[in-house]
Amino acid sequence: MVLRSHSNAQMSEIRTLLVIPCLNEAATIAPLLHKLNSQRGDMDMLIVVADGGSQDGTTDIVQSLIPEIRDVVLLGNRKRIQSAAINLAVDRFGEGRDFLIRIDAHGDYPDDYCRTLLQEAIGMDADSVVVGMETVGFGAFQKATAVAQNSKLGNGGSKHRAGGGGEWVDHGHHALMRIEAFRAVGGYDESFSHNEDAELDFRLRAAAFRIWMTGKTYMTYYPRSSAPALFRQYLAYGRGRAKNLIKHRSIPKLRQAIPLAVAPVVVGALLALLYWWAAIPMVIWAAACIGYGFWLAVGKNNPYGPLASLSAMIMHFAWSAGFWLELIGIRPRRIA
Repeated sequence: MVLRSHSNAQMSEIRTLLVIPCLNEAATIAPLLHKLNSQRGDMDMLIVVADGGSQDGTTDIVQSLIPEIRDVVLLGNRKRIQSAAINLAVDRFGEGRDFLIRIDAHGDYPDDYCRTLLQEAIGMDADSVVVGMETVGFGAFQKATAVAQNSKLGNGGSKHRAGGGGEWVDHGHHALMRIEAFRAVGGYDESFSHNEDAELDFRLRAAAFRIWMTGKTYMTYYPRSSAPALFRQYLAYGRGRAKNLIKHRSIPKLRQAIPLAVAPVVVGALLALLYWWAAIPMVIWAAACIGYGFWLAVGKNNPYGPLASLSAMIMHFAWSAGFWLELIGIRPRRIA
């Protein structure tokens, strides 16, 4: 289905599947569903909440809202991960629908988010529309992490993290996709718990589908609020990136290749017990991060700059460690 006009008549003819993968999102799921419902207007949009086994009352909240909000379905996702949730929703409810919109339960969205995505897909004749992310924090550590993730120190100049928009890209934060394109490449690879979006984008581009990064809307992302949680997240991101590169035998971009050296540099610093000069690379990396943080504090008048350098160092080391652990085949133990 190729539609280029933005008229309300044609917008109302589009059939959209909106999927919210979630796990323990009791604090956010109700306001999110109300917001998405209010911006549907007369659009034909089925909302599927794919729950991975929440234990905090998320499913009870969704069930209580089903009589109040039209076209909402609660779907159990036994595999728990997001990739499986979306694949299952498309398999069950995608037939006869034109577009898939992916919503993260722990994010926030502008009031016209869904309509803008559809207008961009139609106007640009895009197979996928991706968005930029505005990272926002509340507590001290979360605010510092947001500063780091919004800076080149933390995102390496990634377009969907650095305010890009209005261009064709190879990858971005997943927002909308033509279901025809999604199915043509086989959907998400469920062996990926992280980085599944970049892996799917690789296959989309290989199949000559086009990915448009819009500058007309965005999502708000809330980073991890503690150092251990941030470390675990980026460790998994690093593993996912390595798995992606191994699967497709591709070469990492420069902004990805530079952080790869961090874990070896930190481990190599242990040799400083025998040879003092072995610590020099780690000292240079740490000094660069700390210096960037103080530059943010002084040059950008951001009081969270110094703490942001700590968040960035955690992200760098965890991502690098995860990458190398996956590459050499050391995988986390599964708990039965």
